[in-house]
Amino acid sequence: MERNKVLVMCCVLFCFMPTLSKNQSIQDDETLVSAGRIFEAGFFSFGNSQSQYFGIWYKSISPRTIVWVANRDTPVENSKPILKLTDQGNLLILDGSRGIIWIFNATRIAEKPFMQLLDSGNLVVKDGENGENLLWESFDYPGDTYLAGMKIKSNLVTGSYRSLTSWRNTQDPGVGDFSYHIDTRGFPQLVVTKGATVIFRAGPWTGNMFSGSSWLRLQELLKFSLQFTDKEISLEYETLNSSIVTRAVLTPSGITQRLVWLDRTRGWEIISTHPMDQCEYYAFCGANSKCDTVNYPICDCLEGFTPKFQAKWNSLDWTGGCVRIQNLSCQNGDGFLKHTGVKLPDTSSSLFDKSKSFDECETLCLQNCSCTAYAYLDVTVGMSGCLIWFGDILDLRKHTDQGQDIYIRVAASELDHRKSKRNFNSKKLAGTLVGIITFIICIAILGLVKSSCIQRKKNEKSGIINHCNDKGGEEDINLAIIFDFSFISNATNHFSQSNKLGEGGFGPVYKGLLAGGQEIAVKRLSNTSGQGTEEFKNEVMLMARLQHRNLVKLLGCSIFQDEKLLIYEFMPNRSLDYFIFDSMQSKLLDWNKRFQIIDGIARGLLYLHQDSRLRIIHRDLKTSNILLDDEMNPKISDFGLARIFRGDQVEAKTKRVMGTYGYMPPEYAVHGSFSTKSDVFSFGVIVLEIISGRKIRGFCDPHHHLNLLSHAWRLWIEERPQELIDELLADSVIPSEILRLIHVGLLCVQQRPENRPNMSSVVIMLKGEKVLPKPSQPGFYTGNDNPLFSESSKNCERCSTNEISISLIEAR
Repeated sequence: MERNKVLVMCCVLFCFMPTLSKNQSIQDDETLVSAGRIFEAGFFSFGNSQSQYFGIWYKSISPRTIVWVANRDTPVENSKPILKLTDQGNLLILDGSRGIIWIFNATRIAEKPFMQLLDSGNLVVKDGENGENLLWESFDYPGDTYLAGMKIKSNLVTGSYRSLTSWRNTQDPGVGDFSYHIDTRGFPQLVVTKGATVIFRAGPWTGNMFSGSSWLRLQELLKFSLQFTDKEISLEYETLNSSIVTRAVLTPSGITQRLVWLDRTRGWEIISTHPMDQCEYYAFCGANSKCDTVNYPICDCLEGFTPKFQAKWNSLDWTGGCVRIQNLSCQNGDGFLKHTGVKLPDTSSSLFDKSKSFDECETLCLQNCSCTAYAYLDVTVGMSGCLIWFGDILDLRKHTDQGQDIYIRVAASELDHRKSKRNFNSKKLAGTLVGIITFIICIAILGLVKSSCIQRKKNEKSGIINHCNDKGGEEDINLAIIFDFSFISNATNHFSQSNKLGEGGFGPVYKGLLAGGQEIAVKRLSNTSGQGTEEFKNEVMLMARLQHRNLVKLLGCSIFQDEKLLIYEFMPNRSLDYFIFDSMQSKLLDWNKRFQIIDGIARGLLYLHQDSRLRIIHRDLKTSNILLDDEMNPKISDFGLARIFRGDQVEAKTKRVMGTYGYMPPEYAVHGSFSTKSDVFSFGVIVLEIISGRKIRGFCDPHHHLNLLSHAWRLWIEERPQELIDELLADSVIPSEILRLIHVGLLCVQQRPENRPNMSSVVIMLKGEKVLPKPSQPGFYTGNDNPLFSESSKNCERCSTNEISISLIEAR
């Protein structure tokens, strides 16, 4: 008995070694564990693969999260691998035939080398009794994960750099296409590149952060520091609380994400994503322009510049950028226009001088005829140092969380023009006061908005009356353009039946044609809709603030007596339900197109929940509210029931339950509780509808008397999920891909909201970049083991196809 105890103890000590001494080795069933048992190192493989890698992962986090891989491009194939530390301090990975797969050669011969895994996740090889000589560390060779204490380095002399590099895919840690590093051309800046092409740029360092990056939330958790010498620049961070478990990852698709481990949910929570919107993609609006997601269009030429290709610019193709209206004259009165709160532009063609004072930057720029802009280098020490640009201004965007001021050089004539315009506007202000007061009275009588509207010039040709602001919230909300009612009536042929596109819960929708040839969709609020005014106001306020490729664009609105109109961009392919549930139209949607639609809806929801300035809960997401453009790209529409969450709010409750049965999660339909997880549930329903080609409110399994969710769950637990797939997709699907999406759909419709993933996780899941947990029973499950619904599900005739949005239901 004692002998067995000794053997067990020896096995434990052997399998979990604290250090590896010279001529010792680690085999495929042994690991090295850090002193605090935070990280573990050893060999691993993916699924049933025979490829073996030596890596590091969190010891107590499941599923296993890999943070570093040694032999990422040279796995050990079909044999038992060995990692060995030689007596000279070299580190080797050998295959079963003792062939060298991966090697680290020490720069000098060691006397007493040993390998140790630190609690930071850094694997080190040291020499000496106390390890006073560091021979090698894994932090010098980053993979796709950025840990606290790890440095991202670039050599200012040679231009070489140590960077994060993406995996090829979630099952292959080999070096992928994307790199996350510090670009040393001009003033150093943090970039993500694909080859030599910049994809995303965090902006230059401003003294305590990168210009324009949304790091405000991170500053509560992390402290970043930049070391800048004559030869090297390096970036690292530390956690402000030792209990925080966090990492940054460069995904195989080139997205950077910051994640925090939450013990409460036993999962990784994504707290930041880049690029997070269109303006974060490098030079999205071209040269000499500014990108602002709050405005529409989001791209605008800088003052003193005009579109290089006006026709393309008008059609929302901004790649050509902008050019100067008046060339600079260098010594004859050039000046600067100030732009506030921006992400500073690309600094690869810039110079900097840390010694200059606040007042010297303008002079420094004017002395060089090629200088086009300047800004202050360090905003933390009294606006010190100068940063000056040469050539075109690239990748400038308006930033809401934080930003700097930049001074852009323009010709003297542009400065005179701006001064004259300012004087004209001042004189005009007094004359418009009467109009403002009159307009306020009119709006108050209509009862549509609570605050003032500023009347501007009327444009008879376009039918535009004005812009207005609503101050009902904590901050001004820019409303859309208000159109003249008669103009829109003419555009829709006086709302003729031939122009009618369809009808929803709040009224019919018509196709219209503006004088310039632009097609529009006009939603006419029904006079019999009891909730119409609030939903109308809500949709105008929200949609004017939201800009994303997967959200339908609100062009304007119209108010005339009892008539209330919403004017949208026209979607030529109507709504998703028109295709998915029609036996002929559904043939036009192969699997690639359906996957594209699912992915687009997910990205639109991610923007609403996380990446927009406001956190928006849609509350009525369904296939009829997903519109399709001419390329079948999905756009989420109908924000009449949407609600804003502010600050740290994560959940709300209402007695007025509004939405569409079938797409409602149980906690909302029964108790009136809603959150971002409510939209996740609706998204999961849509995913299963798209995959199956069956409608949530129209399907009833005649053999087991189950609705669509219950039918999908039964097939899943019986390991027959492929039977859910639409027969039309049989020849076009990738089995592993579509089964993964069924899995994601079931995760989204789980009964308890805390079990459902958030949309940032869903986007990753759709790309196959995450190990999926097991789903649990879906909400409103109607199987025989659920007595609440068993009686009501015995007759398939009770399944309804009605999809009108419901409201005024008192939650129990």
